[in-house]
Amino acid sequence: MTLSETSFTLLLADAARLMRHAFVATLQDSPLTLARARVLIHLERNEGIRQVALAERLEIQPMTLVRMIDQLANEGLVERRPDPADRRAHQLYLTAAARPQLEIIAQTGVVVREKALAGMTEAERAQTIALLERICRNLAAE
Repeated sequence: MTLSETSFTLLLADAARLMRHAFVATLQDSPLTLARARVLIHLERNEGIRQVALAERLEIQPMTLVRMIDQLANEGLVERRPDPADRRAHQLYLTAAARPQLEIIAQTGVVVREKALAGMTEAERAQTIALLERICRNLAAE
């Protein structure tokens, strides 16, 4: 691996880490945490997903997710419904009470994205997004 290839890998990892830090810093005055935000975002995109599948997507242990879902359910943000295909499993759904939290997450995402892409032209922004999408597709295809 050449120095530039190593630099690319580290640079991409550093960019992801810095974006997470910026997201957390922007949420500082909010009751949300990055972990809770990730759960809510994934549920918004995949309502009806089983707990086990959500844990896999989030790359966390199922028991860790169970505790988070318990908290979110107790706060009225998430509900578990029996899976009609498997009575032992539960599907997860957002409640209307989760919408304000999703709005905070969306606003935070805009702030962080604008900070990350500051100084780029619209064409550069579009190209950056397209290239990152291609990288994700390439790596997901393995």
